[in-house]
Amino acid sequence: MMEWKKSKTRFTRQLPLHLLILPSVICLLIFNYAPMAGLLMAFQDFKPRLGFLHSPWVGFEHFQYMFTYPDSVQVIYNTLLIASLKITANIIVPILFALLLNEVRALLFKRFVQTLVYLPHFLSWVILGGILTDILGNKGIVNHLLTLLGADTVFFLGDGTWFRITVVVSDVWKEFGFAAIIYLAAMSGINMSLYEAAEIDGAGRFKQTLHVTLPALVPVILVVGTLALGNILNAGFDQIFNLYNPLVYREGDIIDTFVYRVGLMNGSFSFATAVGLFKSVISFILIVTAYRLAYRFGNYRIF
Repeated sequence: MMEWKKSKTRFTRQLPLHLLILPSVICLLIFNYAPMAGLLMAFQDFKPRLGFLHSPWVGFEHFQYMFTYPDSVQVIYNTLLIASLKITANIIVPILFALLLNEVRALLFKRFVQTLVYLPHFLSWVILGGILTDILGNKGIVNHLLTLLGADTVFFLGDGTWFRITVVVSDVWKEFGFAAIIYLAAMSGINMSLYEAAEIDGAGRFKQTLHVTLPALVPVILVVGTLALGNILNAGFDQIFNLYNPLVYREGDIIDTFVYRVGLMNGSFSFATAVGLFKSVISFILIVTAYRLAYRFGNYRIF
């Protein structure tokens, strides 16, 4: 009885806070959960003129067809490959950049560099896609320089292998500055007495980085790495959609762009929904697994 009264008193006291988040909860339900009713299409032979209520049910037929569709395996392979390369590069490059920037002692120059590398993060892939297409095109500045140096031109956005490399490199270029914030923040929390002790023992800057800075970053790296596993099936729709073309569909098509092409362009709404649902279920399992790994190895928890 006493506990119930305490809970009621606490709820009454916190009622204004609950009311503050009420609009956000309503928006979340309307825009994030209500559209999930459309997942029914994955189990129907959906006809827009018949709607959800009258379209015939087909069970798991679209899921079975997904694994026999000629392009499905290639699309899943492309997604895993591109996402894995992005995750690996987006962990290594920001760490290296943060370690190098941490050694800069000129504060003004350090802030200038930080600001400069943050900027691409705030540009959309629509803008960057246009810039990259102009720079890397056959008559772009990169191929122009290669020609001046006597080298052959490279079809960056028309050759499958070069397209994957371009996608990974451009994604790292866009995000490494912003991702380095986490590691710079972690470095600022390292006890300076550890560096002083290492210096007394004769360690130079490189050995201090090796034996003090990097071990202190391990928990953060583990958390970032394990949480990134949840995005293994998100290879970046915005980026690839703005860069790819029919010449690189085989090497560059990922699940999200495949769903767009098949679902919206060809009108196979049910099949595209089944592919999207499959991706969401796998992603959910990976996110839960990644969270458990982060909790186990990095002592990271949200709740």
